[in-house]
Amino acid sequence: MKALDAKQIDTEAVLDSLNDGVVTIGLDKKVKYLNKAAERLLGYSKEEAREMSCAQVVRCAACDHECLLEQTLSTSRNILNYETVLRNKSGRSVTVSTNTVLLKNKHGRVIGGVEIIRDRSQIEALNEALRGKYSFENIVGKNHRMQEVYALLPELAKTDSTVLIEGEPGTGKELLAHAIHQNSPRRDKPFVKVNCGEMTDSILIHELFGYVRGAFTGAVSSQIGRLELAEGGTLFLDEIGYLNPATQAKLLRFLTEHEFKREGDDRPIRADVRVVAATHRDLKSAIEPVGFRHDLYDRLREVSIALPPLRERRDDIPLLIQYFLKRFNNWMEKKIASVDPASLQILLNYDYPGNIQELENIIEHAVVLCQGHTILPLHLPKDIFYVKDDFVDLAMKREDPFKAVQRQLVFKVLSQTGWNYKEAAERLKISRTTLWRRINEFGINRPKMKTPYNP
Repeated sequence: MKALDAKQIDTEAVLDSLNDGVVTIGLDKKVKYLNKAAERLLGYSKEEAREMSCAQVVRCAACDHECLLEQTLSTSRNILNYETVLRNKSGRSVTVSTNTVLLKNKHGRVIGGVEIIRDRSQIEALNEALRGKYSFENIVGKNHRMQEVYALLPELAKTDSTVLIEGEPGTGKELLAHAIHQNSPRRDKPFVKVNCGEMTDSILIHELFGYVRGAFTGAVSSQIGRLELAEGGTLFLDEIGYLNPATQAKLLRFLTEHEFKREGDDRPIRADVRVVAATHRDLKSAIEPVGFRHDLYDRLREVSIALPPLRERRDDIPLLIQYFLKRFNNWMEKKIASVDPASLQILLNYDYPGNIQELENIIEHAVVLCQGHTILPLHLPKDIFYVKDDFVDLAMKREDPFKAVQRQLVFKVLSQTGWNYKEAAERLKISRTTLWRRINEFGINRPKMKTPYNP
């Protein structure tokens, strides 16, 4: 293929293909050129803007103090990423970031300046949407254990303390990490996630800290790690209990000294990054048998948050149902207004091994099937109606396995006997009084089916 001749390049076509606005002015401070993006942003065509004063066309808040291009022309220093607000021809205000550079001819003589304008309104809208999605109000719950978490979050978000979030899968650990970041002074910087349980040991250490060319076979070029990508922001280390000893040592050094080294490089790199970690494992008990470092554990839990499983905050289930119902109504353009009492009892009785994530999936399933205004039992997944036979295995993962087994056993026998309390008590070999006491203690509610439903 023939090399492209510079004379064949249509400079104006190239500039018109850019998403950023480009404005050039002469030494007389008059506009000489606008590209297409600048025309859209400023509201002027390049024909009508040509030879107009720059201050008339690019009307921004910075002009009230000192013209950015004039600063560049007088000092010969470029201005980078200056955020301001401009008013376009129609009077609409637009948030922008601006870069200015000198414009020189082929002999190197300054003949004017160039202003590159980026519309930040969409970026700001996205950031606002993120802040809304991850606001503390979206962490739903009235349970007393969740209220303790809510009380901690506003002040915690303001700090740079390392946070360890503990809880079973599906309890909302990542949502909480996002909320801490989005409500912190670091909100406009990156939120970078690393799932420590999804990578091999070698890949994880390279992904986290990066490497230089030649650090290992196949390293044909250098790569920065996610720790560097999170500069100024937050690094979220999910499932941190799976870190191998070598990665633990490097992470501990960073948390202690705020610097690290890329793989294969002896030069330390400083980084301003807040670390939020999460785990579903009991790290304290994993220190000896699994080999998790005690000193790293102490560093990670400068502030520790324990998220309770959904089965231990059943009073939050109706609130979460309404929250998910509203969300899926919006997404699917439906108008489901309520949950049938029988359906609610089924949802309250289920133990949710997948926690909030599983409840969200169940409500989505129900909203897809429901064609009316009320969620009925026939809209719910069949496998949540009765206790599964593997409940002993599930109970072993609970804080109080004996209590969990008892609750599941009582509920299963009640379900099998059609909620005949006399027969259920006989099968459990306890009195009806003891059965009633267990039902109240475990918070078991009887589904009140309006119509027969055979799962």
